[in-house]
Amino acid sequence: MGSYIFKRLLMIVPVLFGISLIVFFIMALLPGDPAQAILGSYATPANLARVRSQLGLDKPLVARYFIWLWNLLHGDFGRSYSLNRPVIKIVFDRLGPTMLLAGSALLFASIVGLLSGIIAAVKQFRWQDKLFTLLVLVGISAPSFWLGLMFVLFFAVDLHVFPVSGMAMVSGGGGVLDVLHHLVLPAVTLGIVATGVIARLTRANMLEVLRRDYVRSARAKGLTERRIIFRHAFLNALVSVVPVLGIQAGFVIGGAVYIETVFQWPGIGQMLVQAILTRDILLVQGGVVIIAAIYVVVNMIVDVLQHLLDPRIRN
Repeated sequence: MGSYIFKRLLMIVPVLFGISLIVFFIMALLPGDPAQAILGSYATPANLARVRSQLGLDKPLVARYFIWLWNLLHGDFGRSYSLNRPVIKIVFDRLGPTMLLAGSALLFASIVGLLSGIIAAVKQFRWQDKLFTLLVLVGISAPSFWLGLMFVLFFAVDLHVFPVSGMAMVSGGGGVLDVLHHLVLPAVTLGIVATGVIARLTRANMLEVLRRDYVRSARAKGLTERRIIFRHAFLNALVSVVPVLGIQAGFVIGGAVYIETVFQWPGIGQMLVQAILTRDILLVQGGVVIIAAIYVVVNMIVDVLQHLLDPRIRN
């Protein structure tokens, strides 16, 4: 087991290196002059030359990449010119709200998706199966940002059940219950697509497992249907579902960018949108690299978990 984890850790290195290449060169090749965007009406030739020198824009592109990568390896993500703070501090200040939102969305998607898939498989071709299939189709097909706007319009504006935006009340809020109250709509919106994917995969795997010989043998022995479903069928179906949870974790982290914008959630996604608009290159690069690193680590944890659950992989 230790050797497997060590190999997975080694595989992270080239992946992160590739991510750093892609992020840096995409930002470098964007049209426009970052120095011009920074200075605006103060963009005199002297000021432009000074800002380009400070940002290293006067150096060759390849040299700029290796300088940035060297600083990155030493924990120096640079300094945001728009906020005048170290990038690493800004990102970690925003990381908590994003992880709270993404974690809640993934938890919602996992619980609802697994239960929906189990019920749909057990009640195959009945009204429960048809209802879940319809809801899954709608959830997967509808854009998340549109669903978010519809939820805000219905639950916040019309019914006044949940707040419209933000993470806490402006006046005297910020407690646990207040944050949870603000969390419901964005977490559900972000988790709906992942819920549909998990539900469909769970249903398909449960149907396959329920037709296996050992399930028939369990019924012949007189075991209760609940024990057969959860103890024998579900645990074996879960092995094929676990890898998808890692993929959906990446989806909810990436989807947080526009969901945070819709709900004005103060996380990394909202920060990245503002940084792109102001052409804050170092802040965008630092935020994307950290999000990508979290996604890679989450997938590694999921792979290790699948390695523990499935004895066929260990052998």
